[in-house]
Amino acid sequence: VLGLLVWSLIAATTYHLHAAYGWVMFVSLFFWILTLLFLVTYLLQLHQKFYMVPWPLVLMISNAVATVLYLTAFVTSAAAVQPTSWRQWDYNRRAAASFFACVTMIIYGVSTFFSFRAWKGLGSNAATSQVTDHA
Repeated sequence: VLGLLVWSLIAATTYHLHAAYGWVMFVSLFFWILTLLFLVTYLLQLHQKFYMVPWPLVLMISNAVATVLYLTAFVTSAAAVQPTSWRQWDYNRRAAASFFACVTMIIYGVSTFFSFRAWKGLGSNAATSQVTDHA
């Protein structure tokens, strides 16, 4: 939802006049679509059909790349906001897009942390760690 806010706020401005917003649009739209594809994959339980793919590792790498690229998009977007713009509504939308890009970057960072824990198997509970195989 936050990524959707970023690219829709940028798309509602005259972003084509500023080259920096092209990068922000690319990052936000690409990772919004990729996240949506991962969501559909998990909702339809397709990850169980493709068991040979290391899904925790794929998600961790995807979230880590999204965090880094959203960091660059946030910095680019925040640096390109001009408070002296003659179009006040563009300024408000671009400032809001910068804020939501920062929040999205933080959410992807937290998701990277949890994906790392799932990949390493650090998320097990006491019941699963006590089970032993006596066969």
